[in-house]
Amino acid sequence: MTVDPRTIAVYDARAADYAKLTGSDQPDADLRAFIDGLPKGARVLDLGCGPGTSSAHMAAAGLSPDPVDASAAMVSLARDRFGLPARQASFDDLDAVAAYDAVWANFSLLHAPRADLPRHLAAITGALVPGGLFHIAMKTGSGEARDAIDRLYTYVTVAELHRLLADAGFSVVAMREGVDIGLSGSQDPFVICRALKDPDA
Repeated sequence: MTVDPRTIAVYDARAADYAKLTGSDQPDADLRAFIDGLPKGARVLDLGCGPGTSSAHMAAAGLSPDPVDASAAMVSLARDRFGLPARQASFDDLDAVAAYDAVWANFSLLHAPRADLPRHLAAITGALVPGGLFHIAMKTGSGEARDAIDRLYTYVTVAELHRLLADAGFSVVAMREGVDIGLSGSQDPFVICRALKDPDA
């Protein structure tokens, strides 16, 4: 597996802290735009679901989320707090074919090694129906590095992410950049893209 055990260990140890940091009573603007782009009942893979907040908002909006995370502690939180059918799985476990109307990968794929991003994106393409919606959020920059609390990150430029998405068969329909404070306490720049699977991908 490409899951970094030290990164997962951080999330297992600090799952409650992460849940507090990312908790919300309502979907944020990015999740709202994602939800609004889908019909009721749409099947959504929440890839790297964390404590399940996003999946809970999706379910409340009438979608059918499938939340997965490599951290056992995060999966337990998602089940216990929201009653979600969360399950433990890594990016490498994704082998579904045309099973989802959308995939939500919100600051999760940034923990995959850069060399593995093309095949993970290809797996996501395969898991989506034609025209399926994909949300991806990554931290921007270059190289790979560990943060102050020992999580491994792959940083991408906006142009690099666009190339990766195009190569995987996606057309970007919306994008925004920003800066936010994460679990480690540092202010980090990020990019968020919504993209559609090309009909012939």
